[in-house]
Amino acid sequence: MKKSSILALGFALLAGSAVAQNAQEVTYVEDASQGYLFNKFSANWFIQGEGGVAMGFTTQDSKRNVSDRFAPAASLYVGKWFSPIIGARLGADFLSVKGVTKEAFPGARPWENLVDGMYKSKVNYIGPGFDVMISLTNWWCGYKPNRVYNAYFYAGGALYWSMYKYAKNEQATEFGWKHNGDRVISLRAGITQEFNITRHFSLGLDLRAVALSNHVDEYAHWKNTALVGEAMITAAYKFGTTEWSAPVVPVCPPAENCDEYRARLQAADARIADLEAQLKACLNRPVEKQVVTKAPLATIYYPCNVYRLTSVDRKVLESVANVMKADTSKKYTLTGWADNYTGTDAINVRLRENRVNTVKNQLVKYGVAADQLNATTNNGNRVDLGDKCLTLDRAVTIEVAE
Repeated sequence: MKKSSILALGFALLAGSAVAQNAQEVTYVEDASQGYLFNKFSANWFIQGEGGVAMGFTTQDSKRNVSDRFAPAASLYVGKWFSPIIGARLGADFLSVKGVTKEAFPGARPWENLVDGMYKSKVNYIGPGFDVMISLTNWWCGYKPNRVYNAYFYAGGALYWSMYKYAKNEQATEFGWKHNGDRVISLRAGITQEFNITRHFSLGLDLRAVALSNHVDEYAHWKNTALVGEAMITAAYKFGTTEWSAPVVPVCPPAENCDEYRARLQAADARIADLEAQLKACLNRPVEKQVVTKAPLATIYYPCNVYRLTSVDRKVLESVANVMKADTSKKYTLTGWADNYTGTDAINVRLRENRVNTVKNQLVKYGVAADQLNATTNNGNRVDLGDKCLTLDRAVTIEVAE
């Protein structure tokens, strides 16, 4: 197998390991704070039945005793919640309204006892109704799938047909029901409080206010609006899915304890600050003036026991001669040196003299005036750094005379 194939396989295994590790570390959960998704249309349906009492509040209705004004009311709905907050329902309503009237209009009941010289009356209303619902608990307190108590406000309307009971004979021994031949428009609003018994079944109390058109008063007119109150016990069965799904979001594992790295970073910051302070102090420190020792114009070095000049030495002296000839007013001192670590004193004295005279003669040969040159010798060691540096002591130095 080629090396490139082996490397590619290795990188693939490492990448797969990293992906698997990330897949184990990251989890996915539903997060209600991100909002709620709308369920499928087939979810969150319910059927609701209601039964209770209704009471009219017109001027004539209130002339009957309160205990004699209660009349039955019932409803049956099919509804759906489109979100945890918004829903709607459609069904059929029934309610009765009791009152009194001076006229024997349809609905008057002359066979019953009179009230203040007026006939008692009772009219039944039945028809389809529709409401839009808003969940107050989910709106104000947020959705909770296991909440026991829920309250929702609703508003809507209904279209009723009215019917009344009449006596078929004067003795009021036989009765029948007649339709008034009219249609009554109703607007209503109310609050239902539900208590979840199970996930699919709930009981509650519905308090409703209804505005009816075409209700009869003492003048037997059919175009007057009346207010009716209803109180009913509700029972609801919820089909299929009753809960709401929240968006699924990734949850990363908690970060490892990074205190050690923070401490190291703080220490590094402190070290950097200290170095910056030292650098600043160094840059602000006054520069010390260095005393530069005057160096010779040139130095010619020799091997042990040698005073003759090499071709390189002559090239150097030719350049030195050019400098000297450029300013003939300057005088120069030539000093011959030899090391005192090797040879005898007599040999070293002779080497110093031969070396300095050879240099002087070469400079004169290059055109330097002899009176510019002062040839001397020095019996000491030139640098005196020990026998390991003795080659530095075998030389002729050329310096500008003071």
